[in-house]
Amino acid sequence: MADGGGRRRRAYIGSFTAAGGRGVLTAAVDPDSGALTVLNAVDGVPDPSYLALCGDMLYAVSETADGAVAAYRVDGDKPELTGPPVPVGGSGPTHLCLHAGHVLTANYGSGSVTAVPLRGDGTLAKAASAVLQHQGSGPVPQRQQGPHAHQVQPDPSGRWIVGVDLGTDSVRVCVLKGGALTPHRETALRPGSGPRHLAFHPDGGRAYVLNELTPTVTVCRWDAEDGVLKPVAETPVLHDVPAGDAYPSGIVVSPDGRFVWTATRGQDVLSVLAVEGDGLRRVATVPCGGVWPRAIALSEGFLYVANERSGDVTWFAPDPETGVPRRGGSVDAPAASCVVLG
Repeated sequence: MADGGGRRRRAYIGSFTAAGGRGVLTAAVDPDSGALTVLNAVDGVPDPSYLALCGDMLYAVSETADGAVAAYRVDGDKPELTGPPVPVGGSGPTHLCLHAGHVLTANYGSGSVTAVPLRGDGTLAKAASAVLQHQGSGPVPQRQQGPHAHQVQPDPSGRWIVGVDLGTDSVRVCVLKGGALTPHRETALRPGSGPRHLAFHPDGGRAYVLNELTPTVTVCRWDAEDGVLKPVAETPVLHDVPAGDAYPSGIVVSPDGRFVWTATRGQDVLSVLAVEGDGLRRVATVPCGGVWPRAIALSEGFLYVANERSGDVTWFAPDPETGVPRRGGSVDAPAASCVVLG
């Protein structure tokens, strides 16, 4: 189980320990079939629900009321914590990314984005350098009484930070410089849409925003020169399903830019959308292989789905011509919330 350079491929699965998860699971990856085999679990951090991998370092949010971020070294088969989790100054962090020598977290509960500096060896500094608080609300009182930052990531140019806020129906663009987060621009999306996650097209000029409160994808043009996101179209990911019965969660784009895949909880399906210019065309939906697909990942031609309520990760091989995923198998992973592969 090695890649072309002789390195063994590994997957890391996050989970909700409060719901019976085992913490962070490490799995071997079969390069031919995409199959996962769980090797071990590490449970030193509460609710490590989202992970990010960079070289021999793995980073995890701790999605708790007193939110934190943790760093593991993964140069062996079992992740090792490099120190205690670092508070992020916000509650319920749901997503994180790496950018410009920092870990950035999107804090859903408090509606903020946090920057935590990294030391030269990849370990975390003892404290956050910045917390950028969002403001605003939306028309759905049960979910949008205030800001709820759900995702943060750099744009393909590396110049900008993009934050998706479900509570305010908007995407915020900011700059990270000298450890500080400076707001640049906020783009409003359709009221009540509840944007959750965003994925960029490989050409760097388009972005797809997956909406949780209405099962749609908003197609946007992205101007990396000026840091401007402009919505141009919105496409349903399902056919004739009421918004209250469907909760989209994850979105990925194929490396060749021809397909977009989304996962939807409640209906427990994957949707295939074909990229056609500045629009998307829904091609098919298939069962996700479990219950409540919280996140999806694409790696080396295989699609992986973390099914939270059925407690497993399922893998698929998308057809290269149609994009329709074919189920390969699954592995037990209680309260699975995400999967990253290296």
